[in-house]
Amino acid sequence: MKMINQLILLSLLSVMCFSCDSIEEKHVTILNSEDYNAYLERDKESYLSAKKNNEFWLKRLAPDSSGVGDLGPLAGSYAALFTATGDVSYLKNAEALYKKAYHISATNKNGYARSLAQNYISQHRFKEAQQLLEGTYAGPNNKRDTALQLFDAYMETGLYDKAFEKLERVKNTKDYHYLIRLAKWSDYRGDLDAAIKYLEQALVIAESGGLKPLKVWTYTNLGDFYGHAGRIEDAYHMYLKTLALQPDNAYAKKSIAWIAYAYENDTVEANRILDKLLQSHKVPDYYLLKAEIAEFDGNEAAMHKNLSLFEAAAMNPDYGLMYTAYFIEFYADTNPDKALAIAKQEVLNRATPETYHLLALAQLKSGLHKEALTTIETYIAEKTEEPMALIHAAYVYKANGLEEKVSQIKEELEGASFEIGPILTLKVQDL
Repeated sequence: MKMINQLILLSLLSVMCFSCDSIEEKHVTILNSEDYNAYLERDKESYLSAKKNNEFWLKRLAPDSSGVGDLGPLAGSYAALFTATGDVSYLKNAEALYKKAYHISATNKNGYARSLAQNYISQHRFKEAQQLLEGTYAGPNNKRDTALQLFDAYMETGLYDKAFEKLERVKNTKDYHYLIRLAKWSDYRGDLDAAIKYLEQALVIAESGGLKPLKVWTYTNLGDFYGHAGRIEDAYHMYLKTLALQPDNAYAKKSIAWIAYAYENDTVEANRILDKLLQSHKVPDYYLLKAEIAEFDGNEAAMHKNLSLFEAAAMNPDYGLMYTAYFIEFYADTNPDKALAIAKQEVLNRATPETYHLLALAQLKSGLHKEALTTIETYIAEKTEEPMALIHAAYVYKANGLEEKVSQIKEELEGASFEIGPILTLKVQDL
């Protein structure tokens, strides 16, 4: 999912209307609503399939609730329901079942541990996933599968050396699961070209194997990488290929909405897609994007309405840590002390450049300019090229009078307008 980090700069709004003319003309229109209109009407297929599967396993389990062989498939059906609907209660149901299976299984404890760890990762409970997988890896088990998941967990908790060590242990350039992680590692290292190359190699394997879930995952992620590289038309076609396989794929539709907004500056079309998505896939993220679009349109009332809808939805306790990072920026201007407290907790959960730049932002908004500079210089500078990290670094440098560093970041961000969106593009230009 894309972080809509730039929404909450409320102090800069003051009834501004950003017209398309204020963004430099730089592209030819690529979206054609006829390409995807039919998919917008198909929004329940994955849900109906998951629901049918869920009902089947519920009936299987009803006569004997301790039937461990049925717990895993039932948990998997709840995870699929979460993906199809965005209803986080399904993810919590899956967690409870995986825990039960893990504790009572005598023959597949390691398999259930990996499934439970994946559930924790989906909930952003990365340290819990890491600890569970480390315990599993130490025992007799399928060490390759566990090592791959440990790579995922270590990347999320900022233990990059350990992540690479695990990746090296399972090196196999003909293996799909190795290649997608090598792509992630390359992206972390700032080598986007290599990341794309490895993901394209993984796509060849996925397509030759004919496995739909692997193809869907690879199309959407490759679309994201193409977008980061400025290959917007290639990204668009990846999302269309996703929808051809899975017509109700919410991520692909949201990504097309982002293209409509951030590349085409067509806020009407972006909102049309998002409003259709919200009918069947209710996740807080969409309200953030709609709020940003409203800010772009100069519609302050709509912006505040969607921010309120986001806050109300994301406060659901079942989300746990899943929206913590969003709330740091949400409160940065309006309640900086609260943002700072959340940021400190988030760093404990996952000590990565992505969380440290949010900590620096919260420190800056709390008036702790020198502390924010120390955070940037220690944990961000030369450690990430992620645009939002660079933008927050620029804010901190500017507050500390380091104008030369601000200019350097502005140059680095010149090609990131699609990734950061038109509002931040304008704000970067004004730094």
